[in-house]
Amino acid sequence: MAQTVTLDYYFNHETHKTKSGQAERFHYLWEDTANSGFSVWGGIFKSKGATLNSLETAPTSANLKGTSVYIIVDPDSKEENPNPNYIQQADADNIAQWVKAGGVLIMMANDSANVELNHFNLLAAKFGMHFNNDMQSHVIDDAHFDDGAVWINNNPVFKTSKKAFIKDACSIGLSGQAKPLLKAASGTAIAAIAQYGEGAVIAIGDPWLYNEYVNGRLPAGFDNDKAATDLADYALSWCKPPRKK
Repeated sequence: MAQTVTLDYYFNHETHKTKSGQAERFHYLWEDTANSGFSVWGGIFKSKGATLNSLETAPTSANLKGTSVYIIVDPDSKEENPNPNYIQQADADNIAQWVKAGGVLIMMANDSANVELNHFNLLAAKFGMHFNNDMQSHVIDDAHFDDGAVWINNNPVFKTSKKAFIKDACSIGLSGQAKPLLKAASGTAIAAIAQYGEGAVIAIGDPWLYNEYVNGRLPAGFDNDKAATDLADYALSWCKPPRKK
């Protein structure tokens, strides 16, 4: 039976106007094939046998049932959406219960100017994580790609990627069982991992696997395409019995 990978379309719900004046969804969508989309990463999940799904309402035990991997990316601020759907405590409780039962949650934030962190942290706190109001690995232009380089070695998740590009990410504070997964050049964690009950949580301070950075645009040597595959492999393998401990 195919595993289902569900991408949040509720907390992230950005629109822009088309040439005809119609409002159109964009930014971190499975079906978005522009630089801003997740169509490449979605294709990787599908190549592993997974089924893609999206969730346009608040998460509940009922609508998360059957989902193996749940991904929340860049929840809206009022600058991005005049009527944002903020993560509430009930949402955090529902998601945590789902993870505890064996789900894999992937949270992707952004630098604080481009994401709503206060409510996102209600969820992150469930797993000993806190998205900080800062910016790591700042990259000013295409001549400075290496300022966003993250070197990877002996990593439990990113097993084939050795050099990733993650720019303008927020750092992640850790407590309890949460552990650093990737670090910026400054040494601070910009990705973290935690086991929670039978499930797992991975948090990253940037939506770094959208099409722009996995479609061959990056200079040679960056492995974001491999990282996208590594993360998909890890998430899907966790959900297959026996689960990794």
